[in-house]
This record gives sequence, C-alpha cells and structure tokens, in this order.
Amino acid sequence: MWLFALFIAVPLIEIALFIQVGGAIGLWPTLLVVVLTAILGTWLVRSQGIQAMANLRSSFGELRDPTEPLAHGAMILFSGALLLTPGFFTDAIGFALLIPGVRSAVFGYLRSRVHVQSFSMGQEPKPRQQQGGTVIDADYEDVTPEGKNRPGNSGWTRH
Repeated sequence: MWLFALFIAVPLIEIALFIQVGGAIGLWPTLLVVVLTAILGTWLVRSQGIQAMANLRSSFGELRDPTEPLAHGAMILFSGALLLTPGFFTDAIGFALLIPGVRSAVFGYLRSRVHVQSFSMGQEPKPRQQQGGTVIDADYEDVTPEGKNRPGNSGWTRH
C-alpha cells in the first residue's frame, strides 16, 4: 500500500514544484535547471560509482564483508536514476544519496532492519548428489551400414 501511495505522491509533488519554480523563475530557466542537474548528477554518479567499485574490489581482495560497498553502490545507482528523472524532488533525493554520510545513515538504518541468518566466505560448494539411478560413462561407435539409416526408422521400432 505504501508503494502505491509513493507512486501517487511523487508525481504530484513534482508537478507542484514545477509549477512553483516555473512561476518564480520562468519556463526556460526552469528547464535549464532540470537539464543542468541531470548533467551534474551524471558526472557525480560516474565519479562516485568508480570509487564504489574500487571499494568493492578492495573488500573482495582483502576478504572483508562486501555488504557495505555493495549497498553504497546500489544507492549510487538509485541516485543516478533519480537524478536522470526530471524533477526537483527526485533530484533532491538523488543528490542527498550522493553524500557519503547520508548513504551511511541509510545503510545503518537498513542494517538494523535486516537480520542475516548466516554468512560464509571462501567455502567450496558441496557437490550435488545424484538423485536415483546410476550414471554410466561410455563411448560409442555408429555401426549402421550405409543405406539402412532411413529417416523415421531408427531400427528400434517396428512399422
């Protein structure tokens, strides 16, 4: 239900903000601000995304828990989507998610809400066991004489 309310509320907030800002500064400056925030947001997302990938690689390289770098990367990706969406409200949320302190606070909140049952690193996966039957490894050679191999007649059925 909250997702439905979000899909209704966000466009209404964006429309109201477009009307207010457009009335205050005019149509062309409003459109210019929207385009400039998309360009600036793209540049910021790219630079912070590169940093997030470096943090993720180092956590894998040092065998540390990759949860936080992954969460930061996901939030940077989400902020990029918000910044490319035209609007002032989505831009504000997108720019806020580009601030590392805000991302850390969101991650801390999400971490307190999610409970991990188990976590392991570096273990070899257990081999799957066969379900019933025996597997026979064999080679074969086709010994069918030329001319006997007719389409539709395999030799194993009567016609």
